[in-house]
Amino acid sequence: MKAPLIALFAAQIVFAGSTFEAASIKRSSPDLGKFDRENYQNGLLRMSNVTLKMLIRFAYTISEPQILGGPKWIDDYRFDIVARADYPASDLELLAMLQPLLAERFHLVMHTETQTLAGYALTVAKGGIRASVSDPARRPSSNTTATSMNVTGFPLSLFAIRLSPYLGKPVADLTGDKRTFDFDLKWAPDDSKDSDLPSLSTALQEIVGLKLEARKVPVNVFVVDQAALPTEN
Repeated sequence: MKAPLIALFAAQIVFAGSTFEAASIKRSSPDLGKFDRENYQNGLLRMSNVTLKMLIRFAYTISEPQILGGPKWIDDYRFDIVARADYPASDLELLAMLQPLLAERFHLVMHTETQTLAGYALTVAKGGIRASVSDPARRPSSNTTATSMNVTGFPLSLFAIRLSPYLGKPVADLTGDKRTFDFDLKWAPDDSKDSDLPSLSTALQEIVGLKLEARKVPVNVFVVDQAALPTEN
């Protein structure tokens, strides 16, 4: 099944239509190796040493297996980006603004297809959902790190999308719950041996009342039809 990207994802992109006031893109120093860094704060987005495939993953909040096609360099060439909104945009808003920026500066053209991939089903744990129900009028916002997600006004469909990059696989929301929630989720790094925090799966059940089931799930994959190296500023 093939569909235009914009039509398929209009419902997921909460802040579609917003763009950056100014943005700079340049090739990263080769001395940085594969170390990358991202920061979102008060309407300013900074990303260093990131590939185009990583940028697609950030912009559309998907896992790497959901990105197919494109020239080889989208996995290899790395870039530094500094972009500024004209208001104190949240991290969700800044990531949504990446979408038109990639289309403009990288001449990125993609389409989506529905495929069945190995991933996770997000379902309600025994005992039901523990997270606080939000005011339905509240705009979704989040504050995330490598081992935490503090969210407000989140539908579980959006939360499933946001979980995918942490797990490296697509996550499908199968809860059937259309409400929005507030919660503060913290977990131990995968390689931690002495952390007092629980694993991600345990924290998800204890704090939010949800669980992850490994299975094949139907997901949208993004196929890169066209991409070009950007002209440096």
